[in-house]
Amino acid sequence: MTMVAILSGAGVSTDSGIPDYRGPKGLWRQDPEAERLVTYGPYMADPEVRRRSWRMRLDGPALSAEPNQAHHAVAAYERTSGHALRVITQNVDGLHQAAGVPERKVLELHGSARSVVCTGCRARSSMAEALDRVRAGEPDPACRACGGILKSATVMFGQRLDPVVLGAAMSIAKAAEVFVAVGSSLQVQPAASLAGIAAEHGARLIIVNAEPTPYDPLADEVVREPIGTALPALLDRLR
Repeated sequence: MTMVAILSGAGVSTDSGIPDYRGPKGLWRQDPEAERLVTYGPYMADPEVRRRSWRMRLDGPALSAEPNQAHHAVAAYERTSGHALRVITQNVDGLHQAAGVPERKVLELHGSARSVVCTGCRARSSMAEALDRVRAGEPDPACRACGGILKSATVMFGQRLDPVVLGAAMSIAKAAEVFVAVGSSLQVQPAASLAGIAAEHGARLIIVNAEPTPYDPLADEVVREPIGTALPALLDRLR
């Protein structure tokens, strides 16, 4: 049984209406200040940054987004290919699971935007509940258990990845016979290094991304076609 790993980045979810960060139409290029809203230091230090961050989530598409062709293609491949599949995602939108990929086969490197966590007592609750509080007039809702600062249960810029999650991702990259990096700029470390680890351990490395990445020279195949059509076609070939 062939071990296939897919590393999915923001480009996988753009067809679902969720903008990427660094692409030609990325969020950071359109609004460079937006990066502060998801950077841990400013978020923790400045109540106004937190208020803007909550408003961004309130107006954002993440919770209402639906899986697109790429997500459905991955789910169909998992069901029908006969290969062992693992999805390592840099995305926090939960759309791989919504498309039908089993939870146990999805590793969320950067956490989940569908939950919130208290930075003090670590209590977790749903993002939907927190946004209801914002709509009801709490611009910067505090933890109901301890009064601490709430944040999305994601790894913000300036935070380290969970070492257990990262270790599991590295193990998958080392074991994969085929490693597909799709929709990722492969610029954010240490997630990007997974492509290199896979190649070093003998995997066939395939990169599907609109823009060049630092790992293109290591790839056995580079695909520049739109992800919504390119990924389903690629997975059909990999069957």
